[in-house]
Amino acid sequence: MQLTYLLIDFFTVIICFIFSFHPKINFHKHFRAFLLSSVLVAIVFVIWDSWFTKMGVWWFNDDYLVGIRFLGLPLEELLFFICIPFSCVFTYHCLTKFFPMDWDSLRDKVFVLGFVIISVFFAILFYDKIYTFITFLTLAVSMIVLRFVLNVQWIGKAFTIYLILLPGFLLVNGILTGSGLENPIVNYNPKDFIGFRIITIPIEDFFYGFELIIWNLFFYKKFKIDELEEAYLEE
Repeated sequence: MQLTYLLIDFFTVIICFIFSFHPKINFHKHFRAFLLSSVLVAIVFVIWDSWFTKMGVWWFNDDYLVGIRFLGLPLEELLFFICIPFSCVFTYHCLTKFFPMDWDSLRDKVFVLGFVIISVFFAILFYDKIYTFITFLTLAVSMIVLRFVLNVQWIGKAFTIYLILLPGFLLVNGILTGSGLENPIVNYNPKDFIGFRIITIPIEDFFYGFELIIWNLFFYKKFKIDELEEAYLEE
């Protein structure tokens, strides 16, 4: 049982890792860009995660953990911020490589504006629920910064791919929150979130996950361009 969370991390990433070396995919050529982006984003999310754990917003069941902790977080939770983004960025790489998935600029802008309005609405409505409030507020700020400050025009496309990944999200987060287990691996304080769940997953997790992925994609794309420029200069 103590290997449960570690195995979830492993099986989340292993198939994507193997196919990264496929000659038609070649995602392995961008491992450095991914690692740089995932570590950079993970720093922020680990601080957030550690803060919430210390406050008792959520906590982890030791029965499913190997017992190694850093900043109050299990090793498995730290690996989560590498393994989940890897699978998502890999999927984004594959789907955008082989399928036309671009949104036009206006459609993307309208989508982001709508998403920001909804996020701000929920942040205000549930201002007394810290997980709900912080998640929706930071997501709104993230989307404003990415779309209107950094001029990112692929958020709608990223959301489409995120929807495609939802079955995997439901499986992984479902197990973490108790689906198929005697007790949840990750437990939530009822007073700190809305309480609406899809299967066993708090609705906030879906938006938390999307924020994690779009920042990983932003930095991955940036570091990937830097890699290509370096390769060009070396030639």
